[in-house]
Amino acid sequence: MRDGADIAVVIPALDEEQGIGAVIAAIPGWVDAIIVVDNGSRDRTAQVAARAGARVLQEPERGYGAACLRGIAAAEGADIIVFLDADFSDHPEEMAALVDPILSGACDMVIGSRVLGKAQRGALTPQQRFGNALACWLIARIWGVRYTDLGPFRAIRRTALARLGMRDRNYGWTVEMQVRAIEAGLAVREVPVSYRARIGTSKVSGTIRGSVLAGVKILTIIARHALARGRPGRMRA
Repeated sequence: MRDGADIAVVIPALDEEQGIGAVIAAIPGWVDAIIVVDNGSRDRTAQVAARAGARVLQEPERGYGAACLRGIAAAEGADIIVFLDADFSDHPEEMAALVDPILSGACDMVIGSRVLGKAQRGALTPQQRFGNALACWLIARIWGVRYTDLGPFRAIRRTALARLGMRDRNYGWTVEMQVRAIEAGLAVREVPVSYRARIGTSKVSGTIRGSVLAGVKILTIIARHALARGRPGRMRA
């Protein structure tokens, strides 16, 4: 618990037995619940996570968003939910920088920006940098809100998250959250975070197919929300 608030961390994981133990070990002691959602791993991810002290859930439907939604449902009593990758590329020890602005009432959601922070050389691939920059540019052009990153390390007040009505079940989770946050009028802040080369190979940016599919999904979500703006009965965040 931190400043009287219950904090839960949700970690989607797919074949991350090499890094998940280090991720859990680096999470601050004031976190109340560590929820690892095993997204169909073929290795020992679940066993390693459980041994490290996490609560492990299974989500057989492949998809980052599907795993996040499963974790959210399990974090029922949390005041703030933090999302964190399982590959040890994020720095869990920096979590206070994301949580404290929410606790102070300054904002509803905090995104850890790898662009504003210190990214280890080579940790962000060229396709990640290009995709993030393009998505953020489009959001700024359409909604007038400037983001610098679609980073996975983020924290949000649970009541604010409930207002977003998140739906995406795979690659578009982060951009959907950021667009819906604008449409819902949430107070959002970016803070610089550190980023290092991940342990293992990325299932998204580490392959051409994954990069293409993620890029298409991100652009599709932006386009869908942009087209829905101003229509009678448009989708609501």
